[in-house]
Amino acid sequence: MAHTRDVRPRHQQIAAELRDLIMRGELSPGTQLPSTARLVERYGAANATIQHALKALKDEGFLDSRVGKGVYVRDRQPFVIDASAYIKPEPGRFRYQLLNVDNIVPPVDVVEGLQLAADAAAIVRTRILFHDEQPVELSASYYPAEIAADSSLTKTAKIRGGAPQALAELGFPQRSFVDRISARPPTVEEAETLELPEGTPVIRQLRVIYSDNERPVEASVLIKGAHLYELLYRQAVDTGPK
Repeated sequence: MAHTRDVRPRHQQIAAELRDLIMRGELSPGTQLPSTARLVERYGAANATIQHALKALKDEGFLDSRVGKGVYVRDRQPFVIDASAYIKPEPGRFRYQLLNVDNIVPPVDVVEGLQLAADAAAIVRTRILFHDEQPVELSASYYPAEIAADSSLTKTAKIRGGAPQALAELGFPQRSFVDRISARPPTVEEAETLELPEGTPVIRQLRVIYSDNERPVEASVLIKGAHLYELLYRQAVDTGPK
């Protein structure tokens, strides 16, 4: 039995109910929502509350208004991202914008992931990923200064072949990675940079990449708007002895 009451504003509760129906396919793309009057009756809420809930879902891309016809579920497909995959730049669809390159002492979780001394420096490359010119991911990738110094990773320019190629040329080919994934409200910078609708949480993905002998060579903090993404993981099932 639940011991905690949902104290969110009523419009957020209603938006959450409708969002859940859409995400699990109960309200499929192209479906017309009931009229505002019917939603008022169903949820026992004021007209303004229903309108506020619908606006939130429109801002997130779940709903679309058609003048004189009503409100419909949009044919909105989430970015289903294979967690082991890198989104490659693709003309007209995906592109990266490099914001800055710096030499700093990283955050604690990155220091731990890279197995650095507490005061050790790292090269950080900060970027935004755009999809159809919409910002969809903010990333900061850290490389131990002792291996990245004087390489292309320190330059404020695109790297041919990306960081995997740069690391391979330095003698540190990428062999494996570990992800830690969490969700939280966005910081002001994240909300503004990613143009997040009000109340949208972010997915925080901390990825540590290892080279030979389990040496960590890259740690990336990837911030994504939770309303846009689904993360896909695949794992073979061990059925035991045959």
